[in-house]
Amino acid sequence: MNRLFVSYRVLAYVVGVLLAFCSLVALPLKYLPDEGTDLQRFGEDASIMWVAHGWIFMVYVVVAFLLSRREGWTVQFTLLVLAAGLIPLLIFFVERVVTQKVTAAQADDLHHDPVDQRLR
Repeated sequence: MNRLFVSYRVLAYVVGVLLAFCSLVALPLKYLPDEGTDLQRFGEDASIMWVAHGWIFMVYVVVAFLLSRREGWTVQFTLLVLAAGLIPLLIFFVERVVTQKVTAAQADDLHHDPVDQRLR
């Protein structure tokens, strides 16, 4: 596996965990509990994670775009991969699909590589 693909996978998991935490924990705790309670204060404090998600998401978009160009994905699939970091929990499913596509393409390249065929 190359560094671009590994970077994509790491970033996908980090963005997914941050987005899930922010959407499913920090956001509800900021607005649902009574004002001034410990849970509500935790929700307010944890909301800073949105900033971390935003910065890491920008890096994710660049890496995912570069990977899409290298792998020759369709525009629709590329847009799905790029948007997956905006919809909670979707990124984990999309990362699995991307991993299957990339590993299948790498295996196919190995089987059709003329240099590799001579070595067998």
